[in-house]
Amino acid sequence: MRRKIDAVLSRTLIVIMAVMVINVLWQVFTRYVTGNPSSFTDELARYLMIWIGVLGAAYVSGRNLHVAIDILPMRQNKKTQKKLKTIVTILVILFVFFAFVIGGSRLVYISYVLGQQSPALQVPLALVYIIIPISGLLIMYYKISDLNTKEL
Repeated sequence: MRRKIDAVLSRTLIVIMAVMVINVLWQVFTRYVTGNPSSFTDELARYLMIWIGVLGAAYVSGRNLHVAIDILPMRQNKKTQKKLKTIVTILVILFVFFAFVIGGSRLVYISYVLGQQSPALQVPLALVYIIIPISGLLIMYYKISDLNTKEL
């Protein structure tokens, strides 16, 4: 299951990045070649960057490629290292649950209830923000999966 999620997530990130590159190239073309800049490209690039950043964090978390300061654990024995990794993983799960899942869900809900629309694209901002709780759930899945493996 984890490999399938990794594959879908990596392909999704590739597609989003490709769309963002095309979008920015279109912006440059319309601004400097036609002299009439496209009205939606700045906003779309901003929202795609949000999605890449937050989904990318989930992907990196799942692959255990995130930046970590490991000075303290490396000075400990293997048993203590394992305990520290377990504690850090539990803290990450708690943080992601409260910040991404609960906080992100509230942001989506409030944006939806208020009917907030993006200025240029006229899409509901709840659609832009929905990626925050989704990424939080992905990170939680990965970290709970890490707790259940013997590699921790």
